[in-house]
Amino acid sequence: MKKPTIWIDADACPKVIKEVIFKASVRVQLEVVLVANSSMFIPQSPLIKLVTVELGADVADSYIVSAVKPLDIVVTADIPLAALVVEKQATALNVRGEIYTEENVREKLSMRNFMKELRDSGVETGGPEIFGPKDKERFANAFNKILSGLKF
Repeated sequence: MKKPTIWIDADACPKVIKEVIFKASVRVQLEVVLVANSSMFIPQSPLIKLVTVELGADVADSYIVSAVKPLDIVVTADIPLAALVVEKQATALNVRGEIYTEENVREKLSMRNFMKELRDSGVETGGPEIFGPKDKERFANAFNKILSGLKF
């Protein structure tokens, strides 16, 4: 059985989360593929590679969706991407440690669309809370739980 790949929707992924993933990839010997619209630093490792896609809305997302396989892991804060990943029987995890499931991703997509409608009509909705150490800890715990459940 082929080992799963860890995909990172890298443009918006915090550096501390990438570092957690890089360390874990070495520990469990899984390939990591960062997909981004621009070049970025990645450690020298045969397990870690960067794919730079063209600028444009959802270009990185489309690349990930076309390449992801069942059992792969995708780290993204993009809810529409997470929904497509879950449809393909892969695991989607956000940078704050929340694992998307068939049940919760639909609800999150509806809420995202509702908030977008509010913003588009001029309502001030605010943004996400500042990313902090507790978020990194929640991510690391959820990510390690996913990795420990892998069978390959």
